[in-house]
Amino acid sequence: MRVPISWLREYVDVAPDATAEDVLASFVSVGFEEEDVHRFEISGPVVVGRVLSIEPEPQKNGKTINWCQVDVGVENGGVRGIVCGAHNFVVGDKVVVSLPGAVLPGPFPISARKTYGHVSDGMIASARELGLGDEHDGIIVLATLGLDPEVGSDAIALLHLDDFAVDVNVTPDRGYAFSLRGLAREYAHATGGEFRDPAERDFSDLQPGSGFDIRVDDSSPIRGAVGASEFVVRVVRDVDPSRPTPPWMIARLSLAGMRSLGVLIDITNYVMLELGNPIHGYDLDRLQGGIVVRRAVEGERMTTLDSQDRALHVEDLLITDGSGPIGLAGVMGGGTTEMSDETRNVLIEAATFDPVTIARTARRHKLPSEASKRFERGVDPLIPFVAARRVADLMVELAGGTLTDEGGALYAEVEIAGIDLPRGFTQGVVGVDYTDEEIVSALEMIGAEVTPATGSGAPAQGWFVIPPSWRRDLTDKWTLVEEVARIHGLDRIPSILPTPPSGRGYTALQIGRTRVADALAAAGFVETPSFPFTTEQHNDLHGSASGAHLPSIRLANALDGQAPFLRRSLVPGLLQTAHRNISRGLVDLALFEVGSVFAPEDGVAYGTDVVPPLGQRPSDETLAELNASIPPQPRLVSALLTGNITPRQPGRAAEHVDLSDALDAVRVIAVAAGVEIDVEQTQRAALHPGRAGALSVSGEQVGYVGELHPQVSADADLPGRAYVLELDLDRVLTLAGHRVVAESLSTFPAATQDVSLVVGVEVPASEVRTALVEGAGDLLESARLVDDYRGEGLGEGQKSLSFALRFRASDRTLTAAEATEAKLAGVAVAAERFGATIRD
Repeated sequence: MRVPISWLREYVDVAPDATAEDVLASFVSVGFEEEDVHRFEISGPVVVGRVLSIEPEPQKNGKTINWCQVDVGVENGGVRGIVCGAHNFVVGDKVVVSLPGAVLPGPFPISARKTYGHVSDGMIASARELGLGDEHDGIIVLATLGLDPEVGSDAIALLHLDDFAVDVNVTPDRGYAFSLRGLAREYAHATGGEFRDPAERDFSDLQPGSGFDIRVDDSSPIRGAVGASEFVVRVVRDVDPSRPTPPWMIARLSLAGMRSLGVLIDITNYVMLELGNPIHGYDLDRLQGGIVVRRAVEGERMTTLDSQDRALHVEDLLITDGSGPIGLAGVMGGGTTEMSDETRNVLIEAATFDPVTIARTARRHKLPSEASKRFERGVDPLIPFVAARRVADLMVELAGGTLTDEGGALYAEVEIAGIDLPRGFTQGVVGVDYTDEEIVSALEMIGAEVTPATGSGAPAQGWFVIPPSWRRDLTDKWTLVEEVARIHGLDRIPSILPTPPSGRGYTALQIGRTRVADALAAAGFVETPSFPFTTEQHNDLHGSASGAHLPSIRLANALDGQAPFLRRSLVPGLLQTAHRNISRGLVDLALFEVGSVFAPEDGVAYGTDVVPPLGQRPSDETLAELNASIPPQPRLVSALLTGNITPRQPGRAAEHVDLSDALDAVRVIAVAAGVEIDVEQTQRAALHPGRAGALSVSGEQVGYVGELHPQVSADADLPGRAYVLELDLDRVLTLAGHRVVAESLSTFPAATQDVSLVVGVEVPASEVRTALVEGAGDLLESARLVDDYRGEGLGEGQKSLSFALRFRASDRTLTAAEATEAKLAGVAVAAERFGATIRD
């Protein structure tokens, strides 16, 4: 909201030497944000001149210019010759002259220059050149503005171009501040200056008369709120729309961000900015009968003031007469009854409209207007009668009209709920020891009625507060506390860092997820979060081992019609990310994501029709029903690798990623989670046959790892081989427990030995390793598969698995014999389970 300072001074005391920065600082002190300062970017000398002579001179280009002699006063050099291209003035007219040295908005410096064969010693200015509007058809003739100043006097002060406006940001809950009335009151709060309320008038002066039929017929109110609770009209006859808008009003409207559109419209806009109640004026002679405020009917249309033919919605609130719709209530008027240069009789309308109705209509028709901006935030319900009378008075004063007894009004009882404010509550919330006098004075300063609240003959336990009619945002004791803190200065609130209560902070699962993500990132993987939307086919392929159909959640209003299902796996999102990167030339990828998936159970119906009301906490039963209406959402971790793990470089060939790199990523996750993850060969529909492994912790399967099936890679447009892994991270962390205890490091040397075992090709290497570990006992520190040989020297259906073993004791140096004994104990277990023999 832009606030012209000269206008602000009418309603509140402002120091004569107050700068724009001083005014903004005052508004900031009561909770407003400063935006900008607006000025007429003009500097003198700009003076009043009288045209002494005009000599028209036709030019070769077909244009006729006027060579003028203009008297600008002895103190400004007397008579000056000026070239002017306008023709809307005559000898004797007083005009605005910009002399050499002046700077007009643009910036446009003025100097004496030769043009059209003359030296033009200045410029006769138009309204647009002075920044007063868009009018550029001719220069300003001061007589048409009702002005007859002395020749040579300062035109900047005459036209109020020395004014400036401060711009403050008004939050949606403080709609009263979209008016000079509201902001002047706030400035008085900040500075202690005397506030003069422009709406303070005797109610007997505000009665609109009678004789004009008005009805509100709202058969379908939104949320039970009637579209128009108050509606007042007044009639002003015999106006002269050709009269000029006074310069002071044009200057104020311009600084407030509005164009001058003629005296009648300017008056309605001026009062809207002044009091905060939007006003609409109708050409009374174009109206057909009385006014009915109603909802639109199906298929109805109307043409608004912007000449757009609009299809109406049944929720739209309309102003209608006998001909049909003549306005979108609270948003924009209709073209059939708008005021024009031919208007002689005006019907003035001021109303209180339902904020929800106006907000929906403005958004539905994409018609944000100054009126809707105020109505949707709520206007003072006691102001329409004042606003209508204010417009009528200005039309009488500035447009020569006559105020009649014709009019009409619909009244409504304004009920404002009181609020109990307990003693001590304000201090407890804010942390400042306000006195009772400070609390009461702050609330009374904003316009509230405050009375002591007593009970059972005891001393006052607090106050009963009735908020002012213009403060719709004051609804409970917390909002009253905010006002007390705001009025007495937010700088009084102490800056004390609160002590966090014990037991708070990240949960064990949250810490574990962060640790796993950090470990993968440190290992060279890039985290790539993706949208949780996919297709049913992808859910089936990547969500189950066999590719069988799984139940999926379908969105009712999907962002992408081709991917309307919530994901059951993170792999489809990684495939999309990989495809997008490869298409842009990034072919060596190591990606991962930690995120939720949606795993509905077969046969369970999800969803609910329960919609809890806003502004209050749902009950435990409602929350339980809402939670039961959504499917399980486990959090997974997935990774994808493709391309080269090591790029080609001098002296070294490129090394393509393979399954061992994916297994290394599994080990990184295992270490970060604090678990042992076992790998066992398996089959999955989305993975290459024979190159897929099931991942398990303590015998419970928690995920998989493997090479993507060639067809799946081809469908995703991935060149070459790609490897993926996916684990149920929440389950892995749960199995890990809450504590990860690091083993002590032994200072004794290790004893290393190798062993090669011959087993059947169908025996998984992981199970042979498990047998070795179990049999070797605590002395075995590490067992790593280093070779899988199948070929000459072995029998049909056999393979040789070679393991590198590392033994260590915590209290002594192992002998070779002890290491050998432990190794053979492990071999014995493998022989018992799988018939393993040591390869010669």
